[in-house]
Amino acid sequence: MTTSPNLPTRHPDQPRRPPGLGPIALLLGIGEPSPDRWRRLGESLVVGDEPMDRLVDWMYAEGMATTRPLFEQALRAGIDSVPDAPRPLRAFFSMVETTPDWVDPELLRRGERVFRSGGSDGLYFARDVSFLGGYLASGFNKTLIRTGALEKGPARRFAETLQWAMDVSTENGMDLFGQGYRSTLHVRFIHSMVRRHVAAMPDWRGDDWGLPINQTDMAATLVGALLAPFVGGMVLGIVPSRADTVAAAHLTRYVGWLIGVEEQWLPTGFRDGVEILYHCLAAITNPDETSRQLAVPMADDPLQWSYPNLPGLRGRIARAQHLSVTTAFLGPKAMRTLGLPAYVPPWYPALRIPVNLVRSAFVRLSPGGTDRAAIQGRREQEAFLRRLIGETKATIGESAPPLEKIA
Repeated sequence: MTTSPNLPTRHPDQPRRPPGLGPIALLLGIGEPSPDRWRRLGESLVVGDEPMDRLVDWMYAEGMATTRPLFEQALRAGIDSVPDAPRPLRAFFSMVETTPDWVDPELLRRGERVFRSGGSDGLYFARDVSFLGGYLASGFNKTLIRTGALEKGPARRFAETLQWAMDVSTENGMDLFGQGYRSTLHVRFIHSMVRRHVAAMPDWRGDDWGLPINQTDMAATLVGALLAPFVGGMVLGIVPSRADTVAAAHLTRYVGWLIGVEEQWLPTGFRDGVEILYHCLAAITNPDETSRQLAVPMADDPLQWSYPNLPGLRGRIARAQHLSVTTAFLGPKAMRTLGLPAYVPPWYPALRIPVNLVRSAFVRLSPGGTDRAAIQGRREQEAFLRRLIGETKATIGESAPPLEKIA
């Protein structure tokens, strides 16, 4: 495989082997991307979200003070609730309010429940493997740093991502104008403003790094945030049914469509979702000094979390616990690259796998088990969010700079 001279230099000549997903990819029979897909992964590094980017350009041109309230009104109650809605606003919201024919509401409901049923273990995998391991993708890091990521702190950043995922997976969250629907379009709006702001910075090297928050990065982030926790639950002993895997992929597909990911990077099934993630990571894994800049504070962050008692002791235990998950799946080489201890005994996965296997059997065999698992799982997820940021609220987009004030 070779890289076209028209592609950003961050796109490598050959796929890299992303850490953490190798055994799963092998189990599912996932190999390297074809030459055509490899080329499209590189081309997608310079592609943003044309419908939202066009709308945001219009909003800035007309003035955010005037257009932002109109956007928020359409987000809450639909474009028909906006009197004399301007044509650009109506065009965008008419598109997203027209749900694709392939969307199955029952599958969405089940996918929401599956995510909740993963409890805290799925979120630990998302944080300790997908999020922390994602810092090996230095091109994405460069956008994060330019939006003040280092100053905001890792707990707040992950809490915002977690809040979005919890909104998406709340019961009926992905209904039209539901909590997850609104949060997803809000994230899409923030992405577009960040893309516009960062790409205009004088030190942004588009020829090398591509476009900020491009399609390849967005696809990896989507699957890493929504499908990877499901995968994490599986490798930590939570055994899903085939119907659960189908539902999880369907939820990810619709959320991806709504957040602006192109059709070619939307999973059509569970295996396809893992393959998309594996291939995207093979294209964007390129660690540099920013990988350590972001990973080390995140690894140490449990020391600062909110604990009701014995904060010093519990912080040290939590740090060891989360590093044990990271090292179990990323391996020593990636750990060293991230500036973390090369090996931490994987004691937490070893303890949780038998517990989750027993719990999965009980859920599958007992009447009402799946509903109880979803209720208990959501309680665990809410408790983890409180541990991250205490009793404060995780506001999606809060860690981004006040972009609406920037022309």
